[in-house]
Amino acid sequence: MKIAITAESTIDLPQELLQKYDITTIPFQVLLGENEYKDGEITSADIFEYVSKTKILPKTSAINEHQYSEFFTEQLKDHDALVHFALSSKISSACSHAIEAAKHFENVYVVDSLSLSTGIALEAIKARKLAEAGADAKQIYEELTALTPKVQASFVIERLDYLYKGGRCSALALFGANLLKLRPQIILKDGAMKPAKKYRGHMHKVIEAYCKDTLEEHSNPDLSVGFITYTSATPEMIETARKALNEKGFENIYETHAGATITSHCGEHTLGILFIDN
Repeated sequence: MKIAITAESTIDLPQELLQKYDITTIPFQVLLGENEYKDGEITSADIFEYVSKTKILPKTSAINEHQYSEFFTEQLKDHDALVHFALSSKISSACSHAIEAAKHFENVYVVDSLSLSTGIALEAIKARKLAEAGADAKQIYEELTALTPKVQASFVIERLDYLYKGGRCSALALFGANLLKLRPQIILKDGAMKPAKKYRGHMHKVIEAYCKDTLEEHSNPDLSVGFITYTSATPEMIETARKALNEKGFENIYETHAGATITSHCGEHTLGILFIDN
């Protein structure tokens, strides 16, 4: 059985990794004022420049049911079945649209990833490996749905400005955090973005502490794949995260740039490590 593994552009994988793991994506739309772009056509730097000039966050447009139906139909021309990984239903209506579209097909399964960014990628990569091992689409759907709570997806944010602009923190919290140089950790819990630990200091030291805490809390990771995903980062931040994953024994460590969704919520110098915790 030839199985398509698909996701939205919020999977945040570069083209070479999409090709490596044979994953096909459908893009979100990103609105910068009156200008509309496909997610992937603009970079984090474009978003930072837009917000700096306008003080307004970009908006993302969820894929609708009709667009999913067309996408699934196109994929099934060359595949016998399809497993789609949707951005968490707690973050976007895209997941429910994909589920509704899938009802018109006998062989399309939609997994609510309960994650975002390369948290979704971890699930899709696992699905591809199962497909290569001979699992059918229903088996993959069931196994990955059971796996979603084990995906460790979290980030550390340098400043709260973007969360404030998005209405996710108060002006007082913004002032206090910036004054004290607090660097909050954001985790995905039950599919929603939630605040967790708070760190202080220079970001490469913060990343060191964050990686240590995260790898201690999630102490039995699947070492086959780990991601370092960031909106922007200094070489020191990236190297600190890579060193932590290397020392833990991860076999494949991929660096990826966050797309419009993470960038629009979190702003510059946001970095996370993501992996599956057994």
